[in-house]
Amino acid sequence: MKKILISLFSSLALLAAPVHAEDSPAVVDALSGYMDFAEYGSSLIWPEQIPMDDWKKVFIVDARDAAQYAREHIPGSLNIEWRQAVARRGELPKDRMVVMYCNSGSLSAQAVFALRLLGHDNVKVLQDGIEGWKKKGGFDAHARAGKPAGR
Repeated sequence: MKKILISLFSSLALLAAPVHAEDSPAVVDALSGYMDFAEYGSSLIWPEQIPMDDWKKVFIVDARDAAQYAREHIPGSLNIEWRQAVARRGELPKDRMVVMYCNSGSLSAQAVFALRLLGHDNVKVLQDGIEGWKKKGGFDAHARAGKPAGR
């Protein structure tokens, strides 16, 4: 399935004229097949799911533009704007978890969707983006979530 999708999307990228999914049954079939197969939670992760020490093992990608990255970013993250994720996919490791984020999770989700279609099963969206990460305690979100309420 993945080889078919890679071939399909590579072929589409070479076409000079824009292709719309409704014009290509092969694209619709490939996307439908992926959507039927994909598990909802497999591409999402919440900050509180990652213990502080495990953040060192995660490859973090800030999918926002360079100006936003320059103003503020999760320490240790690499800036790959969401639109560039497919073109720069060679920079992503395949042997460990890759977590992509933007401000809220919506643009990074688009990049993760494309990468997962291309076989990068280790890439996840940081749910609620950098804003959610900050609100939940950043690298300390896991420890904060584990404390009983009211303490």
